[in-house]
Amino acid sequence: MIGRILSLSVRMRWLVAVLTLVVIGFGLWQITKLPIDAVPDVTNRQVQISTFAPTLGPVDIEKQVTFPVETALAGIPGLEMTRSISRNGFSQVTAVFTDRTDIYFARQQVTERLAQSRDSLPSNAQPILAPLSTGLGEIFFYSVAFRHPDGKGLKTVDGKPGWQSDGSYLTPEGERLTTELAKAAYLRTVQDWIIRPQMRAVRGVAGVDSNGGYVKQYLIEPNLNALVSYGLSVTELADAMERANLSAGSNYVRRAGESFLVRADARLKSIDDIQEAVVATRNGVPIRVKDVGQVVIGGAVRTGSGSRMGSEAVISTVLMLVGDNSRIVATDAAEKLTQINKALPPDVFAEPVYNRSKLVNATIATVEKNLTEGALLVIVVLFLLLGNIRAALITAAVIPITMLMTAAGMNGLGVSGNLMSLGALDFGLIVDGAVIIVENALRRLAERQEHEGRLLTRDERMEETTLAAKEMVRPTVYGQLIIFLVFVPLLTFQGVEGKTFAPMAITLMVALASAFVLSLTFVPAMIAIVVKGRVSETEVKPIRWFKERYAPVLGRAVARPMPFILGGVGVFVAAVLSFGLLGEEFMPQLDEKDITVTNFRVPSASIDQSTQMQLQIENALKTLPEVALVFSKNGNADLGTDPMPPNASDTYVIPKPEDEWPAEVKSKEDILRRIEERMKPLIGNRTEIQQPIQMRFNELIAGVRADVAIKLYGDDLDAMSEQARRIASVMRTIPGAGDVSAEQTSGAPTFDVQIDRQAAG
Repeated sequence: MIGRILSLSVRMRWLVAVLTLVVIGFGLWQITKLPIDAVPDVTNRQVQISTFAPTLGPVDIEKQVTFPVETALAGIPGLEMTRSISRNGFSQVTAVFTDRTDIYFARQQVTERLAQSRDSLPSNAQPILAPLSTGLGEIFFYSVAFRHPDGKGLKTVDGKPGWQSDGSYLTPEGERLTTELAKAAYLRTVQDWIIRPQMRAVRGVAGVDSNGGYVKQYLIEPNLNALVSYGLSVTELADAMERANLSAGSNYVRRAGESFLVRADARLKSIDDIQEAVVATRNGVPIRVKDVGQVVIGGAVRTGSGSRMGSEAVISTVLMLVGDNSRIVATDAAEKLTQINKALPPDVFAEPVYNRSKLVNATIATVEKNLTEGALLVIVVLFLLLGNIRAALITAAVIPITMLMTAAGMNGLGVSGNLMSLGALDFGLIVDGAVIIVENALRRLAERQEHEGRLLTRDERMEETTLAAKEMVRPTVYGQLIIFLVFVPLLTFQGVEGKTFAPMAITLMVALASAFVLSLTFVPAMIAIVVKGRVSETEVKPIRWFKERYAPVLGRAVARPMPFILGGVGVFVAAVLSFGLLGEEFMPQLDEKDITVTNFRVPSASIDQSTQMQLQIENALKTLPEVALVFSKNGNADLGTDPMPPNASDTYVIPKPEDEWPAEVKSKEDILRRIEERMKPLIGNRTEIQQPIQMRFNELIAGVRADVAIKLYGDDLDAMSEQARRIASVMRTIPGAGDVSAEQTSGAPTFDVQIDRQAAG
């Protein structure tokens, strides 16, 4: 069959050329569709269920929310395990499925099970599924803040929306913000009602999470003495507010042939409306809210905050839909944010603080550089060794065409382009089959020309080209098959190993298959079209030079083989001994350029205290001349995708380009050392330094942020905590161990109210 393909390719060479152009066009289109990222996504298939119940403590959350949810998920097809977090007012259950499970099927099953278990959960607990994203989903962060806080450095115009001369802020709706809390709540309102809906409309965005500011509330601060004087209670005040905040409709009224919609809108729209709401009547006189208290702008109790360059801000995270192209989605999100900025209220601006596309572009630039240099090196070697420009061009053309065909194959098999998959391509292996066919064709054409003593006719050239290709079919097939077999074991890997190395093996095997097809079709056809006229098959100077020096050594090796055999054995033994001295690592660590500094305080630290300590850290780090930007996410966010207690913070340090670093900073290690020096005087913080993607991968795969974690299982929490501290003390003695700590499970003070039921009765 292969022989017939070769013969057909030579006879219908122009058709092959046209089909090759079609394949090139298709490949160019496919390469624009190829998902691009920095590293392969090794996150397992998982569904996160977050539940907020602010009135429940950790023990009650575990008993009333976490345990019922985990129990409800048991038995779902494909479920491997569940793990959970129970904190004050928050529960998160992570259901991990097998890699063969369709993620949409898993989410559907989880949703059905949660609906069935709804009656077993507290009435105020509403489980929600985390956005359909992965460990690589956090692709874009942006901050929402005032450009000139308190109007400093800005010309103010009283009465016009924006900053006023007294330091207050007048919103476009006419609301005056006088307190820091009200200003922070307004930033959060802008994020939740103006920016977030538009950012979620960007193609490929799974969700937008927010840290910082306050969810705006209108607070009624009752005057208890006034309530007593009017004979009112706080409960009656609350009931009155519910009655005053209504909207009702009464269908239509027909008049003069027209229908008029009747609607009574009594919803509260401003502080003035709330103040004028009637609570009760005394002797025919209405008692209004302003008579029994005052109304102010407040914020809901928050479990998280955000900060930027030493000031509080709203930090938002754009989460990418699973399987999408991170570079395209991040770029689209940045462009959308630029458009949104044009319509924001005066002096409010949204600015990107972390953009994954920069890392992806840098990674792809590295891959492109390596691939380009490798391709050029192979082409130069081909020109030097083949000694025929036309033959070298035919062989070199196999490289770009193979790349385009590989891109189409990667799309079809769902493999993304990243440092592991694209970086594995070996152009020497790709052109191997084409080289031997071209070399043999040149030899046969030259010999036939020498034998005939004239230039060959077209039929003679076709005949020799076909025979040359057929002669090389067997070594070509055997060579490709051996390489294929080498990479087949990688396809059997499971879990993280499979997601890391299988894309590399698949990409290389697709490239080899593409090159093999080209060597049987494109290469013979191009030889038949291009290689005309006189053909000389002489050895080039580098080959002759090498043979002159190699022949005597080969003669001595054949005459006296034992010394050479012993020498080879000695080299092998030395290599084995040297290999034992090498360090071992699962895969090389990607330098993401950006840095994350995770800080932990005592468990009893409130979110406000944690935020203030975080601002001190930012003020210290932003003074480093090599740092361009510092921002932080403190505590838990809205969606709970990155659950942290109030005493924990993630600080993102974005360095400047290397050419802007000071003279004393030579590498990233120097930056890390200087960060630790700046943070050392700031007591009360336990620090872990990692990288953004590395940290999220660790957390989503194993539930912890560390590179290496030891998990204990048992029934006695106190005994496990003591054992964990002992293990940590042993781990600190291991050479190379950096930050070693045991997770703190106690130390958060609580006020336990014990009910005396007899007295209460």
